[in-house]
Amino acid sequence: MKAIIIVLAAVALAACNSVHSNNANTHANTATTLTPAPAHATQADNVKRVTTKELEAMLKDGTAIVVDVRSKAMYDAGHIRGAKLVPVTEIDKRADELPKDKMIVTYCS
Repeated sequence: MKAIIIVLAAVALAACNSVHSNNANTHANTATTLTPAPAHATQADNVKRVTTKELEAMLKDGTAIVVDVRSKAMYDAGHIRGAKLVPVTEIDKRADELPKDKMIVTYCS
């Protein structure tokens, strides 16, 4: 169980860090264009990426859930419909709330 918690925390943090580091080089006045990753792409950080279309299909067929790892205030300001709020600081305490038979897709931006 501890291994699962550690993996979930690492994935959430790696995904958040990769988004922040990718956006760090953009200027505040410049619109950022995000290019979707190819199907089930894995970046240098070994975190699997899925496209929005893939995610929609997985949510529709019940094979995935979306977990928002941001703060409650950020979640309340706007989130993906149906996303479960589990702030990254609480993953270790709330891992038992996450299904073991579905892909867990986290996001932080």
